[in-house]
Amino acid sequence: MSFFDVLSSRAGPTRIIAEIKRASPSAGPIRMDIDARERAERYRSAGAAAISVLTSDRFAGTIDDLRAASAAPIPTMRKDFIADERELDRAREAGASAALLIVRHLERRRLAELIGYARAVGLDALVECRSEAEIAIAIESGATIVGVNNRDLETLEVDLSVGERLAPRVPSNVKLVIESGIKTRADIERMRNAGASNFLVGEALSRARDASALLKELAS
Repeated sequence: MSFFDVLSSRAGPTRIIAEIKRASPSAGPIRMDIDARERAERYRSAGAAAISVLTSDRFAGTIDDLRAASAAPIPTMRKDFIADERELDRAREAGASAALLIVRHLERRRLAELIGYARAVGLDALVECRSEAEIAIAIESGATIVGVNNRDLETLEVDLSVGERLAPRVPSNVKLVIESGIKTRADIERMRNAGASNFLVGEALSRARDASALLKELAS
């Protein structure tokens, strides 16, 4: 199945996109010794719907992590600051079935071009937004999967009320993913009450003593 196909409808079951994350600019080192292939297999066995792989050196990630994770039989997404077609080609060559595009990092015309190019080479695009205006741009540019990020990329602060406020603004025919700040089942329930069924979870899983148990709890 494609990355798009494994995501739930608004009234569907809880789906977790489990992220392979070694470090971050806000938190510093988290779990530097992660084996991407082993971690992807563990997440798949615990019920993850898909895997997100950070390939940016800002997060201590590489394209080889994506390649290793994509060897597992589960859809994978390249999560990086993608700005041109070559980076989408690299994602596809490494085995990804999706790639992240960030509205605030791309001009409107460029975003539409990259969404179209991703589709042409067989990739789904998760288009990340943090405001109602950005959601409108994403939809007008052809997005079929919209990610609402609870983290402000400038201040790095996380606010779950962003997801609560913006989730209802995403059209019902577009897949919605809530990103950042999801740590507990209570966080999941809070976002589900706002209309979300898909959640990208990274840091909490990387820090967990038993990542499989936490993933099962979040998806229960």
